Amino acid sequence: MKILIVGYFTETSKVNIIRNFPEEWNVVIVPPGEEMLHHIADCQVIIPEHVKIDFNLLSKAKKLKLVQTGAGYDNVDIDACTKLGIWAANASGVNAQAVAEHVMAFILSYYKNILFLDIFMKNKIDQDQLYYTGSELNGKTIGIIGYGAIGKKVARFCKAFDMNVLVHTRNAAVQSDGVIQVVNFDDLVSQSDIVTVHSSLNPQSQKLMNKEVFKKMKNTALFINTARGGIVDEGDLIEALKNKDISGACLDVFEKEPLPIDSELRNLSNVILTPHTAGMPDGIKFHKKRYDFFISNIKCIENGEEPESKLNQLI
Repeated sequence: MKILIVGYFTETSKVNIIRNFPEEWNVVIVPPGEEMLHHIADCQVIIPEHVKIDFNLLSKAKKLKLVQTGAGYDNVDIDACTKLGIWAANASGVNAQAVAEHVMAFILSYYKNILFLDIFMKNKIDQDQLYYTGSELNGKTIGIIGYGAIGKKVARFCKAFDMNVLVHTRNAAVQSDGVIQVVNFDDLVSQSDIVTVHSSLNPQSQKLMNKEVFKKMKNTALFINTARGGIVDEGDLIEALKNKDISGACLDVFEKEPLPIDSELRNLSNVILTPHTAGMPDGIKFHKKRYDFFISNIKCIENGEEPESKLNQLI
């Protein structure tokens, strides 16, 4: 069984990932490009990051049986997989706990000024020069866009901090209860002190968060994105942050990844950035629970069974 993992990984990450797979499997980790094309011809499974899996690429993979993604699958042409008789599956919910915890870490770091205070202490500045603003979470309103596995965990975490929880979702089955209040999109963005995105990237959500939306938010509001960079018009977000249309942002995902070194986001004092690691609590580019799921799904394919969390149906 040959497994092709496509993405940008450090040597340490590669070792950690390969060590997790059965020794008898041939696991190859390469970045997008020519080397990837060399290996795709004879792999049975591909796990793609930072590469578009379209009909053209799939047609070169003559032995491919499974395209396995993490939670998101916006980079995979599911219809093309089906036409070519290739299973497509994601790992829905596997990283929900990790991402929800990351959201809470963002919120607490921002409102408790953790990054600023750490630098203050380590620079040995006189205590008389200390000045900052912050606040408690009790009574704040968080608006959650998208209410899947991650959104539900974020809601429960925030309720434990005595926050008010608003939710906007296209799932009509989700109803207001003792934890959440379901509202329309405009009410959510205008009433929330914190807006956090947990929807998938699709034509409806592409650049959902744009200039018009940021103008509707409170100028004291915090924006959080741990979902997909394409959900946000990054240029509009940068302008909103510079113009103080919103108070700040905490971002783990970006329109272009890795985030360009010259991105203006790196220079804004009201922004906290992490390098798309919210779903990888075990270390850079590694999450054991996620890879355990991948291995289980690959074994299903190896045994002629349907994969879990399948995204298509083969005849």
